[in-house]
Amino acid sequence: MLQIGLWKRIVIWSLCALGLLLALPNGFYSRVEGYNDAQKAFETSRLEIKGAPSWPSFLPSGLVNLGLDLRGGAHLLAEVEVEDVYTARMKALWPTLRDTLRPERATIGTIRLQNGPKDQLRVRISKPEAMAQAISLAQGLSQPVSTLTGAGARDLDIYGEDDVLVLTLSEAERAATNDRTVKQALEIIRRRIDEVGTREPTIQRQGSLRILIQVPGIGSAAELKELIGTTAQLTFQPVIGPASDADTDPGFGNELLPSLDEPGRFYILDAAPVVTGEDLVDAQPSFDQNGRPAVNFRFNPSGARRFGDYTAENIGEPFAIVLDGEVISAPVIQSHIPGGSGIITGSFSVEESSNLAILLRAGALPARLDFLEERTIGPELGADSIQAGKMACIVAFVGVLVFMALSYGLFGIFANIALIVNIGLIFGLLSSIGATLTLPGIAGIVLTIGMAVDANVLIFERIREELKTAKGPSRAIELGYQKALSAILDANITTFITAVILFAMGSGPVRGFSITLGLGILTSVFTAIFVTRLLVVMWFERRRPKTLEV
Repeated sequence: MLQIGLWKRIVIWSLCALGLLLALPNGFYSRVEGYNDAQKAFETSRLEIKGAPSWPSFLPSGLVNLGLDLRGGAHLLAEVEVEDVYTARMKALWPTLRDTLRPERATIGTIRLQNGPKDQLRVRISKPEAMAQAISLAQGLSQPVSTLTGAGARDLDIYGEDDVLVLTLSEAERAATNDRTVKQALEIIRRRIDEVGTREPTIQRQGSLRILIQVPGIGSAAELKELIGTTAQLTFQPVIGPASDADTDPGFGNELLPSLDEPGRFYILDAAPVVTGEDLVDAQPSFDQNGRPAVNFRFNPSGARRFGDYTAENIGEPFAIVLDGEVISAPVIQSHIPGGSGIITGSFSVEESSNLAILLRAGALPARLDFLEERTIGPELGADSIQAGKMACIVAFVGVLVFMALSYGLFGIFANIALIVNIGLIFGLLSSIGATLTLPGIAGIVLTIGMAVDANVLIFERIREELKTAKGPSRAIELGYQKALSAILDANITTFITAVILFAMGSGPVRGFSITLGLGILTSVFTAIFVTRLLVVMWFERRRPKTLEV
């Protein structure tokens, strides 16, 4: 018999109501978006935004995020300069190599750092006949490569050229370093963008050394570059002395860096930092004792110990705070600084101190970024895209509604009601998972609208066939749904598998299309098999018709 139990009816209507409730905020997009921004600002800074839109707290406030092509924003394609990491590795290796070779000076002679390619560490020894022993000592600094592909390989290639000991990264270590550097850059870029509260940025790897960055809602590509392009390499280095000009020779093991606040002033610094930004655990914008913008910082325990020990041993000596190769300040150590906290002062504006705190909190980029492509997409273009997408949806929607009503009469109206519920469920699901809607995503919704009625067409045509066998209306409806079920499932399962493959193998716009297509298939099957059937059963129970006009 054509019957649906009470608990099944409650479940069906409950799911429909829940989906429509989750989709409701999208009908008041600007209002809910302003409310969400005000709530987030209050949670992070405890500041209330005056004039912010209100929204009932008992209603959901999740929205479908608009992608770059709909909202406008910035698009960047960056390449990670991994050579910077090679240079840093070699520079950091010099003090360790020096301490390793010094005890054997009686055998290998004096050692001096030599100029050479940035990805090599070259050390001249005064007794070339002891090169084999020097190489053997340096081999103790080599470590196994920590990747599966580099199993059995060492991270350093060490050899001699006459009286020069040469250390460089092995090919296996370079490959591992490249992969590690790009992954680290991805994570730090994501942290920096998340810190400023942008919605649903697209940050993904392209190829071996490139990163694609798309951030909806940001003002321009230049603004995005300023946020993520700074490496924010912070170091605290001993000051050897001032320098007269940029041509001053700093000497081996030292480096010459300009002052950020005083153009034309230079400092000679020990190249080996006492503490680096990697030891930072927190950085917050603040003001110094004179009311000027500054940044408070705090080290982890190991960094705090090194910082405290150095300040205790060097009272009265200058100590440089260096950011990205420029000396922010070089204060004189007045007393022991325990606890691992301090303050960075300089000629900052309030906005600059806030941005610096964000960069330091997120961590330093492991290497510079070379921006190969940049685009700014204005909100006007996004508004035009939204309008075009709306028009496409409306045309498809009205066309399907009219066709179903004309082709199947009252049953077509039932299918149209289910189609309206179907669209609501799609937006409800997109809102609940925080998905991003793009132009290809809108294409997926338009395609879903066309496909959504396919299941109903199969059912209604099957009911027509059953009516021709002189069975009663109740039996014809029941058999129509039963016999059409296998065809409906076969067609939609194969399409859903295609959507899953597109999501797994694709990226960007392809994923946006696959998400809306996949969710549309799920909601279409639900509304066709359950919602329209429930509507037909409720109508049939009320009218008890002797004949059917499908």
